[in-house]
Amino acid sequence: MSDDPLHRLRELCLSLPQVTERLNHGEPAWAVRGKALVTCSERKPEGRIGFWCPSPPGELEALVAAEPDRFFQPPYGGHGWLGVYLDVPVDWAEVREIITDAYRITAPRCLTAELDPPPPPP
Repeated sequence: MSDDPLHRLRELCLSLPQVTERLNHGEPAWAVRGKALVTCSERKPEGRIGFWCPSPPGELEALVAAEPDRFFQPPYGGHGWLGVYLDVPVDWAEVREIITDAYRITAPRCLTAELDPPPPPP
């Protein structure tokens, strides 16, 4: 995997079923079936690079309170969206988990089912 955070973010997003890339105000963003999943920005917050995505209830508040140098309240997105800085040391396993959680919130159930292993045979 590349050391470029945008390249790594792109690979993570596009590895999920039916995720597509598009531009959002001139910056990369990813969606699943037309619904916003991840938005990347080098302009907001000013002078920082990061992304934001939906997060489970309470996660935004908990992560921002615990690690404000790594997580932030995004300037745009829905209620409870989590911002993650990419211009600090990044835990890519944690980012994968954050994006997968966002996908489970955003994608239809028929697509999220593809993330789970099949049940064992009876």
